[in-house]
Amino acid sequence: MGENVLIIGASGDIGKAIVRRLAEDGYQLILHYHQNLQAINELRKEIKDKGVLSVIQADLSNESEINEFVQQLVFRVDSIIFASGRAQFGLFQETPDSVMDQMLNIHVKAPWKITKHLLPHMIHQQFGKIIFITSIWADAGASYEVVYSSVKGAQNSFVKALAKEVAPSGISVNAISPGFIETKMNSHLSEEEKASVISEIPVSRAGLPSEIAHTVSFLLDKRSSYIQGEIINVTGGW
Repeated sequence: MGENVLIIGASGDIGKAIVRRLAEDGYQLILHYHQNLQAINELRKEIKDKGVLSVIQADLSNESEINEFVQQLVFRVDSIIFASGRAQFGLFQETPDSVMDQMLNIHVKAPWKITKHLLPHMIHQQFGKIIFITSIWADAGASYEVVYSSVKGAQNSFVKALAKEVAPSGISVNAISPGFIETKMNSHLSEEEKASVISEIPVSRAGLPSEIAHTVSFLLDKRSSYIQGEIINVTGGW
């Protein structure tokens, strides 16, 4: 296939599922992670390093590391998948400014700066795919997750606006909005709380990271090029 895909947040549950699927699809991969090198190493063994061009560590909550990260992108990038994220639970009025700054950097400023750095090449080649993994809370909002809902909402707005700006250059920008997915991000919930959430989901189960990865694969396909500025809900009807 010959296309290079940068996956931001490749060590998370959804990120790993995306790596597995895109390796199977034949893409060449540039993997970003923050702390979980063990997960990356295990993943590389699992896929037999198929298509992995490089692995880059960076804490994207830190602006100086964001700047260092973009300078380490030595391979051509044809597509970007923003799959990293950090949940934040608690009363809004008790959220420290430092946490707000970190959440803004991870979910908003890092994607801005990474995209800005890589867009000139995409515009020059008249091709590129940018995909965000956002959240159901970006649209619906969630009590006790006000900051998380806000930054994910910002991602949705960025997708819709940038899609209009770069569409004439052959670049597509879309997002996938997962509902309740079986990931470590939901590990804080008790079994009773999980059961309560699932009882509200029409398909009566949690989603799987592989289902998000399948949607990423669908959007990367050239036959999906007329999909532009969309937020695709993968929520089981929740």
